[in-house]
This record gives sequence, structure tokens and C-alpha cells, in this order.
Amino acid sequence: MSYQPALRKALGQHHLTRGEVCAPLVEFLAPSGQEVWEIGPGSGVLTRELLAAGAARVVGYELDLDWAFSLRGGLRDPRLRIVSGDALYLRWERLPKGTEVAGNLPYNVATAIIDRVLDAHRSVPRAGFLVQLEVARRLVAQPGDPDYGAASVLVRARAEARILGRVRPGAFRPPPKVDSAFVGFLLRPPIVEGNAMRELRSTVRAAFGLRRKTLRNSLAGSWGVEAADAALVKLGWGPKTRAEGLALEDFMALSDVRRAIPGIAPEPPAFP
Repeated sequence: MSYQPALRKALGQHHLTRGEVCAPLVEFLAPSGQEVWEIGPGSGVLTRELLAAGAARVVGYELDLDWAFSLRGGLRDPRLRIVSGDALYLRWERLPKGTEVAGNLPYNVATAIIDRVLDAHRSVPRAGFLVQLEVARRLVAQPGDPDYGAASVLVRARAEARILGRVRPGAFRPPPKVDSAFVGFLLRPPIVEGNAMRELRSTVRAAFGLRRKTLRNSLAGSWGVEAADAALVKLGWGPKTRAEGLALEDFMALSDVRRAIPGIAPEPPAFP
């Protein structure tokens, strides 16, 4: 590619410099014959690896117009289509069934994008992303792990996730200050849907509202003390119970109890 635009710090751009670094992600996606939507293709390092692995088509979804034009002009493959847009606002559930999703995600929006993609299980069976190592650990953490939190629970409600490989700062231009990791997701139907899923999200976030505090204290911050105490009594949980030790099934039970306790505002219905 003869011309490369400047990297924009405001967009969190840290581009990979070597295609071989992408091997764990490409192996996980196994894109031969599949359509892949790549978020933020940038200079096209991952794009080239996906095409080389036999992807039927790669749609590069790039927010930065300069990089979109640069990649379109520098990588001339009939299987590549470049689209300019913000992945935060894409209706992922409207993609063709069987589409895979990949990308080197900006650190500041990585969890928000992943959360939206995981809601699109009917269209997207498999996805893989490069994120900050700390974020990767949260996404795959299990109850009792130091990194276990709301993101861990909400990922587990919709997918199987695992860390595929670690990437050092020197693999990027410019090098970030932290390590990164590829995370792979096998999407599945959510454990609950519709209003029940919205209530589960709200319950999980309330439970982790005060990190390293008791569940009672965290819930009291958003539900009130009486409602928090009533929930623990109904579930038979002691006052020292902590969200960090609860499994997905426990949060589902807590969400069910939430609806039965007076004084807790119900989750409003979602509108398209």
C-alpha cells in the first residue's frame, strides 16, 4: 500500500503489523467459504489473513474514512468490500445467517461492541476479537476468579468464550501500553430473551455495583436496603454473599426474585 493515513489517537487506533500474529483468530474462525464482517480493518493486516484462509467475502466495516479509502485502493480483491460506518450502531442481527465477525477493537468501545454482537446469535454463529488483555480476562472469567464481573456473566448467558492467544505491544503500530489477547466466542441462544434478558442485565449490573462489597450492599445501592434484604431472605443467602461467587443460574434466580419484590421499578420495555 503506497499511502497510509495517520493513526488517530481519538479513535484508539493501534494497527497490527504482522499477519502471522492473527493465526490463533483465523484458526478459530476457520473462515473458508464463510462471509466475515471485520470491524476496523485499518491497514488490512487481518483482512489479508482472512482472505488467504478462504473467506467467501470479507466486509470491512471502517469508521475512519481515510483508512477505508486507503484499504479499498491498496487491497484489490473481488471478495473484499469496504463499508464506512460505526460498528456500535450496526444491526448485527440483520446480517446474513452464518456470518462470522472479527476485528481488532478499540479499547474504549470493545465491550460495548462485543455485547451487541453477542445478541445476534441467529445471524452470527462465531466471532473473534482482539482486545486489551484485562478485558479478555473479564470476558472469560468464572465465579471466584479475580476478574469475574458483570461482563463475565452476561457473556456466559449468550456464548462460550475463551482466550485464543496473547499479543505483545510490539505487534502494533503504535505500540499500546498494555498486552492484548484474542478472544473467541461461540454464540448460542441466550438463556432468557426479551424483557427477561433486560431484567437479567439490570440485576447483574446492580449486583456488581460495588466491587468487592457484599451483594446486600451492592443491591441496596439501586434497590434499597429493604428490597436487598428481602431478596437475600427469599433466596436463602447469607448477608456475606458476594456477587463474585455467584454463577449464572444464581443471577437468574435473583432476577426472578427481583420481579416479586415491591418497590423495585420494573425494567421498561425496549422499543426498536
